Amino acid sequence: MTRNTPLAPMMGPDAVARRGTGTTVRSPKTAELVAGTLRRMVVDGQLKEGDFLPNEAELMTHFGVSRPTLREAVRVLESERLVEVRRGSRTGARVRVPGPEIVARPAGLLLELSGATIADVLVARSGIEPLAVRLLATSASETAFDELDAMLADDIPAGWESGRLAEATGEFHRRMVELSGNATLTIVAGMLHEITVRHTAFAIKEHREVSKADYDKLMRSYRRLMTLLRAGDGAGAETHWRKHLDTARILLLAGFEDVKVRDVMQ
Repeated sequence: MTRNTPLAPMMGPDAVARRGTGTTVRSPKTAELVAGTLRRMVVDGQLKEGDFLPNEAELMTHFGVSRPTLREAVRVLESERLVEVRRGSRTGARVRVPGPEIVARPAGLLLELSGATIADVLVARSGIEPLAVRLLATSASETAFDELDAMLADDIPAGWESGRLAEATGEFHRRMVELSGNATLTIVAGMLHEITVRHTAFAIKEHREVSKADYDKLMRSYRRLMTLLRAGDGAGAETHWRKHLDTARILLLAGFEDVKVRDVMQ
């Protein structure tokens, strides 16, 4: 391991639990119990990003399990993207704390299977981001505002010049929500991020080419937002951003009102 991390005590041995009604409840497999203990150590911060799990011999002794059971437990964590295992490596499994991308793909698949439209997604975004900017205005640090200003000064102009404006603006939106400090809003915004970026790029490519005048208008709106944020005007920032998103949604959906999520995710 990269640092000394005490192992949490193992949960009790397998046992058949019964509800008050007498209904039998499946007892977790030993591998699931081991995985649960290690998962809790990640959640509690005892195991951090980049840490290696103890070696197999130490874990087998601590949990009192066989090598196949331990490896099954590690595979459970690997499937959850909580650890990364390099086959053939002698260093073992390494902790990888996931971000919103861990739920973005299955969430996107569910939206595709449900027949959701891009309009659904953009309406949802309009409910998430205005609240986030209100929080950002009242709680964020100058460092957070400086980071967003730097993206407006460098990343978005570069995206405009390279033909990747959708990706650059999408990253600004995602990071803005993240900096609001609300973990739930951040995860939901992260889930929708790839879909909204792909649709914006799709719309621009099809027939929404962004003119210089439109680009300048976009940048004025972003700068107005930053002025409100730095002034600590949460209500003003929320109102401005809601109007910004409503306008963007109307423009992006014109002619694409019934386009399905699956059509832009292919």
